[in-house]
Formats: sequence, structure tokens, C-alpha cells
Amino acid sequence: MRERAGGRKKQEEHDPSLQADLEAHLDPKGDPMSLLRWTTKSMSKLAKALASQGHCIGETALGKRLHAMGFSLGANKRAIEGKSHEDRDGQLRHIKEKCEEFEAMGAPVICVDCKKKELIGNFKNNGREWQAKGEQTTVNVYDFLSLADGKAVPYGIDDLVHNTGFVNVGIEHDTAEFAVESIRRWWRSVGRDLYPDQTHLLITADGGGSNGSRLRLWKGE
Repeated sequence: MRERAGGRKKQEEHDPSLQADLEAHLDPKGDPMSLLRWTTKSMSKLAKALASQGHCIGETALGKRLHAMGFSLGANKRAIEGKSHEDRDGQLRHIKEKCEEFEAMGAPVICVDCKKKELIGNFKNNGREWQAKGEQTTVNVYDFLSLADGKAVPYGIDDLVHNTGFVNVGIEHDTAEFAVESIRRWWRSVGRDLYPDQTHLLITADGGGSNGSRLRLWKGE
């Protein structure tokens, strides 16, 4: 039987500054009055930082020490919205009233936006499908533009009155000219049949990109 107090000494006995240096690197998050604390720094980064100060501790031992200190590994969380503009409520009320006014007239109300661009080719896409065993689809490891046959630029048009969607897909760039051409194609393909007697159109959009509020080409087109 091993004698009492035998075995490997605790790290604090031969490395007394380890604990203080570790706490200095943690940059703890959360409410200081709460029992829950976390850090966004990985084990490998903490181990390298301590090694540069002359401490020798592995990631496994470091993880056990952090758990004993009440820490867990967490990620940044989007929670700070900032202060809303004083005219924000008035702006949204104005948009709502305009949409109701056009809808009462029987005039078209559409919402437009450019959607996520996709490379055309043998690339990985999000989602799953049922496949027979051993027939799994394989794709390229890297999503390099040089491996693509082109780029798809989908511009979406949502008819808010009829609750229907229309997508025009470009192959180059999301420009103001392309955005307006997408609306024009929606009108010629779908819109004028749904609204044969209307001469007014209400377009709702965000304030950036190809349909930016400060973009002269968008207004000109």
C-alpha cells in the first residue's frame, strides 16, 4: 500500500504562479454576481499563452482546472441591439399605412431583396436527402470560384397582396440595373396579368445593396 500523502505533488506546489497567470488570461464573461462564468478562449490558446510564461500544463489538465474553477467554454451571443432611432416607429407606421392604401386601391405591393449568391458546380449545399446505402453524393472539398461553372445571383420579389414569390437569377453581379430588370421581368411575366388596370406600384426594400436608398442608378433605372 502507498504511504499517506504519497504520489505526484499538486502543480501548485512546484508552480505557485500558475493559478494567477491562468486567471489573468481568462477574460471571464457573464454576471460577476452569478455562479455561472465562461470564457471564449479555447484550451489550445490558453495552453500556448501559459507555455510562453514558462508553465507546463496540457489541455486535458487545463480543462479539469477550469471546470473546478466553475468555468465552461462559451461563444459570443448577439444580444446588444443599441438604441432605436426616435423616428423608427413613425417610419414603420408610414410603411404600413402606404401598404394598406395601395392594397385598398387594388394596386401591387412588392418586397424586393437579393438572396444568397451560390456557386454553380459540384459544391456542398445545406440540407439532406434520402439516399440508398453506398450511393452518397460526393462534392468538392473546397468552394473555390475557379472550380465553379459560374455564379447564381437570385433576386427575389414577394407579392405581398397575393402572397406569391418570383425569383430572377442572374449570372454576374447584383447591380441596380439587375435589380430593376428583375422587377421589370416580374411585371411582364406575372404582375400585369394580376393587376391589369393599375398604373401604380409600391416597392418596399432595405436601404443597402443594389436597391440602396442613396444609389442614383437604382433611382434612375
